[in-house]
Amino acid sequence: MATPHHTTQSCETGPRKILGTGSVVRWIWMTVLVASAGCATYQPQPLDPGKSLDDWDGRSLNSPGLRAFLATNGVAMPKAGQPWNLKQLTLAALDFQPALAEARTQLLSAQAAQITAGERPNPSVTVTPGYDSQIPGSPSPWLVPLSFDLPLETAGKRGKRMAEARAQAEAARWTLAGAVWQVRSQVRAALANLHAQLLITSILEDEATEQNRLVQLLEDQFKAGSLSGYELTQARINAANTLLAKLDAQTKATQARLDLARTLGLPSKALLNVRLDFKELDAAPGYLNKSDIRRETLLNRSDIRAALASYAATEAALQLEIANQYPDIHLGPGYAWNNGSAGDNEWSLGLTLSLPVFNHNEGPVAQAEANRQAAAAHFLTVQANAEADLDSALAGWHAAQQQIQAAHAMLEQSRKLLDSARAQARSGESAPAAVAEAEVGFAAARQADINAVIQGQQALGQLEDVIQYPLAPAPASIQPKPDTNHPLSP
Repeated sequence: MATPHHTTQSCETGPRKILGTGSVVRWIWMTVLVASAGCATYQPQPLDPGKSLDDWDGRSLNSPGLRAFLATNGVAMPKAGQPWNLKQLTLAALDFQPALAEARTQLLSAQAAQITAGERPNPSVTVTPGYDSQIPGSPSPWLVPLSFDLPLETAGKRGKRMAEARAQAEAARWTLAGAVWQVRSQVRAALANLHAQLLITSILEDEATEQNRLVQLLEDQFKAGSLSGYELTQARINAANTLLAKLDAQTKATQARLDLARTLGLPSKALLNVRLDFKELDAAPGYLNKSDIRRETLLNRSDIRAALASYAATEAALQLEIANQYPDIHLGPGYAWNNGSAGDNEWSLGLTLSLPVFNHNEGPVAQAEANRQAAAAHFLTVQANAEADLDSALAGWHAAQQQIQAAHAMLEQSRKLLDSARAQARSGESAPAAVAEAEVGFAAARQADINAVIQGQQALGQLEDVIQYPLAPAPASIQPKPDTNHPLSP
């Protein structure tokens, strides 16, 4: 007949030797250390305002980092003395612009959330040591029970959680794409504004020269008594107004260059001796297919795709909350040493389930359903706004094209008048003042023509911002065969 208890000797010798309290504790600590061996460690990265200011002041378009970034994107950095074009400046802004770096970190956060969503719950161990000096025949007064918790997720919760995280990361990617386009849009607008102010300044300089020449001729006529003082004063006022307009345009051109530097994420001094290429701003698509542009915009614009991905995330979240109605299983095996009887080994098996007695997760399910409805409404709102913006931008582009045609026609008429005045002056049929007046009229017509072209480029930029795609030069994906019956055809 077996003895009811192990003897003290049997606990210390033989193949059934039992772990002592110190051994159990050492085993637990060893397990914790092994499990934490792959853990991340904290690396401090303090912000230094002084260093960031020095880095900002040291930025330039000649930095090696920018050269490498351009090369990565298959674009060569301009050689010394060569101008920077829109594409090169856009890449420079993508490299330097702090706002874009912030959008990138949001995407990194969403991608890290995917890792979190895919992680399985870790098991846990509970140690509740006790001390009982009254156990008869016990080799040790310590009681060391161990219990484990092995969680098992049910109803595919992990997969649904991962689907939600993937959709959120997709939304973050499209948000970043929208931020990238926004940077390109800001660079184009700033470059176009600088180009416009330089053109206007040049034209006003020519007009001011012609105005001064006309005033000198009228002063001669006034001295000869063939011109009234009112006409001379009016000419002087016109010349003064032109001079003020020229000075204002010069100031605006200086400010436009500063705005371009800020848009690029550079200090103002970085653009002082930089030549710029405005050729891409003089190009315009000869034909726009309204139906193709509408489809591209309403299906593939970044905010629409982001809203669609956000809706997919709410659908996955709803599926997860429905799955949460089903309780997870927790397996709880346990082990106790010297529990109640000296040297005894006691094993136990445990199973834990949450009982859906008081609720069936109705609140979170209802909230997830409401979030899905809100995401659907947001998607429809974004798409409707995009369609309205597209109609407005197309109408603006069409109106700008008509204004350009009218300005070209007026400029051609002014040119003919100038040619006629010059011919009459050569034949002696008109006075030099008539030619000067025709020169002033032609300069004004040139300014009106340039203004119309500038407005056309602004309208094109607004249209590109709506569809988030460059139209000049026109991309093949939205450049089908011209349709002479199309209302937007030239």
